[in-house]
Order: sequence, then C-alpha cells, then structure tokens
Amino acid sequence: MYFKQQIPNSLQSVYLRQNVCEKLIEAITLLPENYSFIVYDGYRPLQVQHYLFQLFADDIRKSHPDFSEHEILEETLKYVAFPSTEPSKTSPHLTGGAIDLTLGDLEGNPLDLGSAFDEISKKSATRYFEQHPDENEEALRNRRLLYNCMRAVGFTNYSEEWWHFDYGNVTWARRVNAEEARYGAVEAEIETHQIKEFRYL
Repeated sequence: MYFKQQIPNSLQSVYLRQNVCEKLIEAITLLPENYSFIVYDGYRPLQVQHYLFQLFADDIRKSHPDFSEHEILEETLKYVAFPSTEPSKTSPHLTGGAIDLTLGDLEGNPLDLGSAFDEISKKSATRYFEQHPDENEEALRNRRLLYNCMRAVGFTNYSEEWWHFDYGNVTWARRVNAEEARYGAVEAEIETHQIKEFRYL
C-alpha cells in the first residue's frame, strides 16, 4: 500500500516472518467460500515508520489546530507506533510480526469494513460497530469475521485499528502475557523499493 502511495523507502512486496505467513495461510482456510484476504502491509522499514509517524502527526496537527503538542502526540500514537528498535518497545511492523489486512472477494475487491485502511477516525476502532450495530451491519459482520479468523490462529488485534494484527512481536507478547517476544526488529537497507540487505537486531 505504501509503495502505491510512493512513500520513500517503501517496499514493493510484502514481507512477513515465516511463522506469521504460515498462520495467515491457516487463517485463510477459516474464511467462508468466496472470501479472500487483501494484505496492505507487513514488515515496514524504520525509514518508512519515521515517515508515517511524521505524516500522521502533521495530518492531526492540521485537523486539530487547537491541540497541544502533547495531544497531537497522543492522538498520533493511536494510529501509528513511535519509530523504535528498542527491545522493550519495538514498533510492531519493524519485526515482520505485524500485518495489516482486510477482507476481499475472490477478484481482490475489498469488502465493506466500515472505514478505510489507515483512516484517522473513531470508526477505525475494532469494536466501533459493536457499539453502534445499526450503523453498518455489513461492516459489523465483516469485522467479526476478520477478527475471529485471525484470533483463532493466534494473532492479536490492536483495538484502535480493525486491520492490524500481531504475532510474535513485543505487542503480541504483552497481550498474551508471554515472557518475551519471539521477534525483534529487523534493520533493512532498501534499494529501488526492494530489500537489498537485512539483519536482525
């Protein structure tokens, strides 16, 4: 998705940890016939995380001119993790253990989940339509389906974004009370939107 948006250092392909990919394939088998997954993002280089954090902060600053810098930071953190490779607070996408996705039909057309990917809106919270069930019944059903299929195979969901799921990273570890994360950050050198070299931190 970010490659399509021409974000600097974004990747043309989606990369995931092998076990995350295996779990995603397992989740696909739980979908009803004629449904598919559309994957927006997986591993995200630190350079892209920095860019997105600043982009979201700038958007929120423009939308809320009355916000203090602290309020802008707090609102930004709802939608994009602070760029960090520190083991105790690694940005989820830097590990290859986070995935952004939605439901689609077999032709790859996205279904209605009530808000757009990366939309800065209260409707992006996973449980929004649980609390407003009459507003969009189709989105409510689709969110339940996506959530339940991903949770059934071991992913956890970030509550402010219906599309974001984690496995094996520090965020996942906190939610499942694991002693430690399975995956740390990955540092990558990007050339023409491809990973040229990488190393585990």
